[in-house]
Formats: sequence, C-alpha cells, structure tokens
Amino acid sequence: MPFRSKQGNPLDATIYKNTLMEMEKIVQLLESKGIRPTAMRLMTYKRLEELKVAISLGDLEKDFKVTERSTLFRTIKAFEEKGIVHQIEDGTGFMKYALCEDSCECEVGNDLHLHFHCNNCNETVCLTDHKIPHINLPEGYITEDINLVVKGVCEKCSSNLD
Repeated sequence: MPFRSKQGNPLDATIYKNTLMEMEKIVQLLESKGIRPTAMRLMTYKRLEELKVAISLGDLEKDFKVTERSTLFRTIKAFEEKGIVHQIEDGTGFMKYALCEDSCECEVGNDLHLHFHCNNCNETVCLTDHKIPHINLPEGYITEDINLVVKGVCEKCSSNLD
C-alpha cells in the first residue's frame, strides 16, 4: 500500500525518501552538536534551512500551527549555544536568528560576516562572503560583540524598481 497524503493522494516515493534523508541529515547534525533531536528541534531547523533569511522568534512561531513559545525559545537558545544559529540585531527592534554555515564559529575575532536588512521587504540576510575586518580598539576597551548591518534595498526588491 503506497503512502498517502492527508488528502488521500498517493505520495511520490522519491519525495518521501528525500524527506527522510533530509531529516536524517538534520538528526546527525544536531547529535554531532550534542543536541537531542526532538520533533520541535527538527522542525525548527528545517524551517530555518528553508527560509534562507533571518527570522524573529515571533515570526517563526507563526510558521508552526501548534507550538509553545517557551519551547521554541529554548530550541533557538540551544541552537545558539551550540553554534547552529546566530543572533542578528538588524535595527527592527526584534532579535532575528539565522543558521550558521558549517564552518562558522560566530565569535568575536572568528568568521564574523555582514548582514543586510532590506528597508523595502524587511528581510535580513547573512552576507557570509563579506567578512567584518578585525577592529583594533584603543587600550582599555574590550570587545564583547560585533554586529554590522548594512541597510538598503535588496537584490530582489531592486529588480522590481525598474
């Protein structure tokens, strides 16, 4: 008997197999970081991976039909502590989160990159190919965090301006 969707339609075995393979990859990643792969953590990672843009906790919560805000918050915090996501303060008043790249260390002095916030569509993206250069502060100053956000109009929105 073939697998069926909620509407009763047969599911394509290839799609089903690919989905299982994607989830197994996420399980392995979470376990390699010391995170137990619960359903919420798997769904959260998958959603962040699909988005390709940074998202606030509130917006992420809206993407799930049934979730408790505290569970989602703990999931994001666990991901942040283990280097799976990083925070972005983009000036909107809401902290946003984006997936880290595989080799990302997201610490002051290591692999810091630019972020771009579009004033038109309000999306914030990581520009991982554009690194923040090391900044030499005067003696007595201690760097605790670096966050560089460029604001303007993104590629998607600028093509619509023509």
